[in-house]
Amino acid sequence: MRYLEDYEPGEIMRFGRYEVSREEMLEFAGKYDPQDFHLDDAAAARSAVFKRMSASGWHTASMMMAMQVATFGPGEPPFVAALGVDQLRWHEPVYAGDVLDCERRVLDARPSGSRPGMGVLRMHTTVRNQNGEPVMTMIAAVLVKRRPAD
Repeated sequence: MRYLEDYEPGEIMRFGRYEVSREEMLEFAGKYDPQDFHLDDAAAARSAVFKRMSASGWHTASMMMAMQVATFGPGEPPFVAALGVDQLRWHEPVYAGDVLDCERRVLDARPSGSRPGMGVLRMHTTVRNQNGEPVMTMIAAVLVKRRPAD
């Protein structure tokens, strides 16, 4: 398990590999983001932006989360709770057949002012497609345990 004190500003971690399937795109969009350019090839072709059916941005964020959780080792995850996301941006559409991966950079780590034994870790995450193009970026703040004083 990593504690707050184990994270260094500037530290970079690369992780994940997620193959985007058309079936999953349709299932996610049908349930959570039922806009026509996520569900219908003809409607997507008429879109001024997408030109073909694309994954929902919220699906992209969910795929990033799945890749991140897959990096957690056995037992307790390194993060106690998510505190929020800032500057979430979708830069390029994600299409069926794309293969995504992630890069996370530690921005800062500080003790919590209100929760003894905890700290706040801020990280910048970039999701890239198989061409290395950023498709999504965000800054997240998470609550992390501090190293116990033995």
